[in-house]
Amino acid sequence: MLPELPKSPPSGCPPSSTLAQGWLASPQVEAEEKRNLWILAGHQIVYCVGWIFKTESVIMPAFLDAAAGPGAGLLRGFLPVLNRFGQGGSQIFLAARLRRMAQKKRALAAFAASMALPLLAMAALWIASAGQASLVLALGVMACYFLFFVLNGFYLLSFGTVQGKLIRPTYRGRLLRRATFWGTLAATGFAWALLPGWLEGNQLGQPHFHLIFLWVAGCLCGSGVVALALREPADAPLGVLRPRRSRNLREMLLALQADGNLRRVGLTAICLGAGLIVTPHYQALALGRFQCPPVELMRFAITQNIAVGLFSLLVGPMADAWGNRLTLRLLIFGAAGAPMLAAGLTLLPASLSGNLSWLIFIPLGISPLLLPILNNYVLETCPPHRHPRYLSTVNLCVAIPYLLAPGAGWAVEHIGYRPVFATAAALLLVSGVLTFWIAEPRRTGAIPPQLPLAELDGSLVTKLLAEQNDQASQQ
Repeated sequence: MLPELPKSPPSGCPPSSTLAQGWLASPQVEAEEKRNLWILAGHQIVYCVGWIFKTESVIMPAFLDAAAGPGAGLLRGFLPVLNRFGQGGSQIFLAARLRRMAQKKRALAAFAASMALPLLAMAALWIASAGQASLVLALGVMACYFLFFVLNGFYLLSFGTVQGKLIRPTYRGRLLRRATFWGTLAATGFAWALLPGWLEGNQLGQPHFHLIFLWVAGCLCGSGVVALALREPADAPLGVLRPRRSRNLREMLLALQADGNLRRVGLTAICLGAGLIVTPHYQALALGRFQCPPVELMRFAITQNIAVGLFSLLVGPMADAWGNRLTLRLLIFGAAGAPMLAAGLTLLPASLSGNLSWLIFIPLGISPLLLPILNNYVLETCPPHRHPRYLSTVNLCVAIPYLLAPGAGWAVEHIGYRPVFATAAALLLVSGVLTFWIAEPRRTGAIPPQLPLAELDGSLVTKLLAEQNDQASQQ
């Protein structure tokens, strides 16, 4: 039986900065890094071409509004809950199993393609209902939406783990820039060509939502096929220390207990999530209070998509050169501009506010970059064997405040848009301030405290124990 590892690392154990940047575990990984970087970028470009057609700030809340009919504000408020808890909660239960998989690319490809299934179900529901709003249709849509984000949570954890294994920390911003810029450029072209006709709809004015979802499903399946082209060496089998599924939550709590910086990152993530729960209500503000026509949804989606691409040109190089912590801080402060602008536009006449409402979607273009940069930061704060656990923990922290999202939907309809958006802006500013108290991993000289043996693979345990024995024999 293996003895217990010490709470502090042995003197021969490399610091976390070395572990984070000396990630290349084999010559094969290093030799294939540039090729894998382009394949991962291509995978995400195809993914982005589909994603713009179901943006969480524009298309999906508009679809639920059409499915639910009048008084959809409360149901719309549940979308962020289903989104984040499906996305963040599911990762906790996959982390241990993903860590033990020999080739993570298989999980990445499978989960990318599997997200097509709930989209196909939503298309079928819309066709079967003939576009007639009803509570049954709305609840069916929400169930499919939740399943989609459960699978999306599995996908995001798989992508982060594959990226952590195959791409070095100082190249991950380069990957983000290539994938996001070229992905948004291609997605904007397809959206410009296809969305106007699909949103204008049939003679009854009902949008062709089923065509939108069929398109997204096809793109997600295509992105899964691209991921299979990655050249990933198989990981060595893990030792006998196989964590039971029931221990996932306990291991997450142990990780938080052992690592003070992880706790501070978790608090930052909670405030970040609290500031993002108003995302589905921007389009409702424009279409409802500002009385914009439905075709403006295309303009909003394209504006946000172009903003994402342009911001990625700055964010990727900044993250590689200056670190993910500073980049995350600037992005959070920038993202606060969207709710600030939304709250400010409510002070203007509705006609003028409607003409200016597309401006909200420029700072809103920062939001899709927040979680990738947060995840890249987390990848740098721990050695590779902890990537799934740390990623799933931080993403769950982002999800926790989304329990308040239905209250935000109720408040929008009964209190008003202005106080809701002002509160969201304040929470984002608090999250940005909290980044001053999290560690900069590229300047950290000490590895985070060791987690229990269940968090370590057999080869790492053997290496650490050998280093301890060598140190003892020298003494």
